[in-house]
Amino acid sequence: MTQSTPSSIPADQSLVAQFAPHGTLRASINLGNPVLANLDPKTGAPVGVSVDLATELAKRLGVPLQLVAVKSAGNSVENIEQDKADIGFFAVDPKRAQEISFTGPYVLIEGFYAVRNDSPITANEQVDKPGITVAVGKGSAYDLFLTRELHQATIVRIPTSPAVVQGFIDQHLSVAAGVRQQLEQDAAKVGGMRILPQRFMVIRQAMGVPKARGDAAAAYLSRFVEEMAASGFVAASLAKNGIEGAIVAKAGD
Repeated sequence: MTQSTPSSIPADQSLVAQFAPHGTLRASINLGNPVLANLDPKTGAPVGVSVDLATELAKRLGVPLQLVAVKSAGNSVENIEQDKADIGFFAVDPKRAQEISFTGPYVLIEGFYAVRNDSPITANEQVDKPGITVAVGKGSAYDLFLTRELHQATIVRIPTSPAVVQGFIDQHLSVAAGVRQQLEQDAAKVGGMRILPQRFMVIRQAMGVPKARGDAAAAYLSRFVEEMAASGFVAASLAKNGIEGAIVAKAGD
């Protein structure tokens, strides 16, 4: 049997060992991004598109799956860097790419700003001004992007992305930045907030494996993600988990 596609267990068991050297595929699951994963209110277990993809990959490799759930993107990266996980689900970013081999994206997620209803800020270009404070989840893709792009505003890093709106309120900050869905959910809870009309970035959400695991593992994972996006698996998972607003990535995105 040749390893032409990732549709079955690879014949080369050395590839399985690269993904799961401990015999179990450990997948880092970021609960801080509601597009990717949430906790099932009935079981308390992680659910979402990242969980579904990890489950399918483990099935194809023929190994058990262990979910390593964390509360932030930064923690998820640390799981990979500290050998606490074998694969993860990350926004593609050049800083992270120093240690992680990324696939192409399987979904595109939009980053938006939120402000108070009485804020004078009405457009994205008004954010990068002296005296403006921007709340962002520490180590998130938004943090990495805005650290490069904002030159006059002050970034205030909140421990996790789900805590951004509360930090924005508690610290009387000017702007909250993050996943549109998370901002909308939190804004609806607290009231008195509005989302700016245009996105400030598009996040290419991909799977990743430590670069130390080798080129063959990275190539296999890339083919797996391409197939999952093209086959309708990702779209079906998003629908099953009630996720709206995430865009299934196409080849070349």
